[in-house]
Amino acid sequence: MSDFKQMPLIDRDDTAGAVPRVESEQELAAVAWTIVEGGALADLTDAESEIVCAAASQRVLDTGELVSTIQRGGDPLGDAFVWLRPPKQRRPLGAVYTPQGIVEAMVGWVAAKERPARVVDPGAGSGRFLLQAGRVFPDASLVAVELDPLAALLCRANLTVAGFDARSTVTVDDYREADLGSCDGVTAFVGNPPYVRHHQIESRWKQWLTSTAASRDLPVSALAGLHIHFFLATLLAAKPGDIGAFITSAEWLDVNYGKLLRGMLVDGLGGESVHVLAPEALAFEDAATTASVTCFQIGSEARSVKMRRVAKTSDLADLSKGRRVSKERLIQEKRWSPLLSPVPPPPDGFVELGELCRVHRGAVTGANATWITTANDPQLPTRTLFPSVTKARELFDANDGVLSSLHSLRAVIDLPADLSELNEDDRALIKRFLRLAERNGAHSSYVARHRNPWWSVGLRSPAPILATYMARRPPAFVRNLAGARHVNVAHGIYPRDPLSDDALDTLASSLRSSVSVAQGRTYAGGLTKFEPSEMERIPVPNPALLVEMSS
Repeated sequence: MSDFKQMPLIDRDDTAGAVPRVESEQELAAVAWTIVEGGALADLTDAESEIVCAAASQRVLDTGELVSTIQRGGDPLGDAFVWLRPPKQRRPLGAVYTPQGIVEAMVGWVAAKERPARVVDPGAGSGRFLLQAGRVFPDASLVAVELDPLAALLCRANLTVAGFDARSTVTVDDYREADLGSCDGVTAFVGNPPYVRHHQIESRWKQWLTSTAASRDLPVSALAGLHIHFFLATLLAAKPGDIGAFITSAEWLDVNYGKLLRGMLVDGLGGESVHVLAPEALAFEDAATTASVTCFQIGSEARSVKMRRVAKTSDLADLSKGRRVSKERLIQEKRWSPLLSPVPPPPDGFVELGELCRVHRGAVTGANATWITTANDPQLPTRTLFPSVTKARELFDANDGVLSSLHSLRAVIDLPADLSELNEDDRALIKRFLRLAERNGAHSSYVARHRNPWWSVGLRSPAPILATYMARRPPAFVRNLAGARHVNVAHGIYPRDPLSDDALDTLASSLRSSVSVAQGRTYAGGLTKFEPSEMERIPVPNPALLVEMSS
């Protein structure tokens, strides 16, 4: 396998440092094998060998600069891999590479707690966590588990250059079924488990997740992402006293499928701390996701878990920080993100929005292509066309937080339940429309099948205040002076008791100036969502203060 021609791997740039120069994955594999073949990790799997054989005609020149960069703590092989294989191609395996600063912080937390005999990275990639662990723990064995054979080959090369190959093992396998063997001392599990959504996970693995969790009396949802699978696999592989730190998306703190991880952290996995980056602080250059670092020690009997929200990645340097939240409280709460920082009592004169108003979701049409049309569609009776907010952008773009005109809005077709109340001409138009809707399958959508009758969307009356509820920014709260209806891109805010126009203006203004993304729930991709019940908990001026502020 050593018939490689010579080529340079990297360019040297005084401002950027070592910059990947390889033009293909075959070239990258050739460089990696040139390093690996003379070391203790040269016994490749069949999948890796195929890659190396396919790269046999590639040229490899001086690797001296490459070796120097790795020895200085860089990862030019991993950088080249990320450059050659963009996020869209890496997404099926959930491969996102962790910045060095975060790697150092997580390994540093382990070092402050234990001197592990073994370090396991369950989704090792090019080996960034193991390289750092090898430097910090000179006597620890290093175990990489990686499903992608090219990434595994790069990991072998990095470990070889660092001089860690003799105490390292690289396994090309799915972590959930990898055989890690036993370890007499403490094992540290450290890494960035892959993020893959549930619809890309095979049914057999969903069955594995649900049955395994159920056998341990843990709450579980088959909708869990792959990173939750990895936490469960770690719990199965670990023994009391083992330790771990994983960085993942933060949505598990609040969503239903995250209940398995929340349950493990208070029962078995031994949650020590949770650190969540603010949505605007992107942990990964090529993934718009809100990240969280979760630290744990198997079998820990601690009565509390440290929790905190950090504003920037550098704040993760000390993972010993956090506000203690009792496990009893964590067990009671369905959402954990509100526990990340103390909730200050509302100022004098403020109450929760829910005391003044109800917050209602917009109507779900079940088939927007059928039920949303132009505002003056001549094919339908005017009385069935309701100008509506059908895109969140229509609220974000409202001038001064006021929707004053229906002119640019599309219409939702909302038919009466009893079509006999229409005149003969209107009924003829509606019958023709319904025949077309049925041909397009609008009557058989999940929503339509649970509507009675299926053709009546059921729009609510115009809400005095409309609010967006999912974005990478705080919600837009807009006074609905135009009287627009809304579908499920927005929530409607309806006063329980009448409020004057001036009071409603002041209420909307107060919401616009005070609400932050920290009050919602954050999903992968950095999206923050406000459920109606969460929006109703927002502090707002009480009626008397609204009147005073309006005068």
